[in-house]
Amino acid sequence: MVSSAVARETVFALRREIARIEGSLPERLDAPGEEIILLRHNGHPPSPDGVVETGVAALDTALGNGIPKAALTEIHGRHMRDAGAVGGFVLALASLLLKKTPRRQVLWIGASGFFAEAGLPYAHGLSRLFGIAPEELLLAEAPKPGDALWIAEQAAALKELAAVVLELAGNPRQLDFTATRRLHRRAAEAGRPVFLIRQSADRQATAAPLRFAVEPAPAGTRRILGRPLAGSIGPPAFAVTLDKNRMAPPARFILEWNADERTFGHRSPEHHDAGPSGRPQDPVAVVSPPRHRPDMAPPAGPRLAYGRFRFPAAAGEQA
Repeated sequence: MVSSAVARETVFALRREIARIEGSLPERLDAPGEEIILLRHNGHPPSPDGVVETGVAALDTALGNGIPKAALTEIHGRHMRDAGAVGGFVLALASLLLKKTPRRQVLWIGASGFFAEAGLPYAHGLSRLFGIAPEELLLAEAPKPGDALWIAEQAAALKELAAVVLELAGNPRQLDFTATRRLHRRAAEAGRPVFLIRQSADRQATAAPLRFAVEPAPAGTRRILGRPLAGSIGPPAFAVTLDKNRMAPPARFILEWNADERTFGHRSPEHHDAGPSGRPQDPVAVVSPPRHRPDMAPPAGPRLAYGRFRFPAAAGEQA
């Protein structure tokens, strides 16, 4: 027991020294018998004007008051089918940002091939669910990932924008550590956040101090006057994992987006509308089970190439 405490104290001392040397990198240290220590550049935590507060106390505390504005932030989607949830989470962050910085615009950059597969933000949905007017969101469609990265690097230096969003799929070779460091530096100089969305990508070393992993979460039950409405569907929910953060160990949150108030709510796994797995207790099946066929489609067979069919020449015609 004593050796374990000594080892932990040694680790905390090393982390303090690393934070002191790096200067700009924050560190949250929870040593045995001590209060939580926050190490910041010049010893001061960021002001409320320098962060995007999510409104969820537990998440904001883990982030050190909120998501820093003058920084690069990664948002990962494990599968391409989660692109809608990942995009919705970033749009919610943009909505929180535009509430404090009105009359500004968000630039959303992506490659044309990805937009063709995952789709573009819908103007009516932007206004209805996130309170973002269509003219507040600018879309830049680049032919290749390298072009999209170049646009993001140039736009990240513009102080007129509220935020820059770069959405890429996979692990393009142009997006290396040096490229992310340039994005992070330009975001710090402009004082505006850059959100790097990586859909269906393997994790790799980047200069972003924060990384979220986002996937869709089952919606809870809609509540009317504080009481659950049976058979209803609640607000959209996101399963957000904070897996890269020097302020706290990895943590997972179930966030619900309130479109009317434009704020997040925290739904704990012990919520009475959810079962032990965190899913709502709804006995109704989403899709009727198949009766005369297997659950999954059979695998595709081999593909054969056939020659072009030629009609036989009619009598009296030259073949």
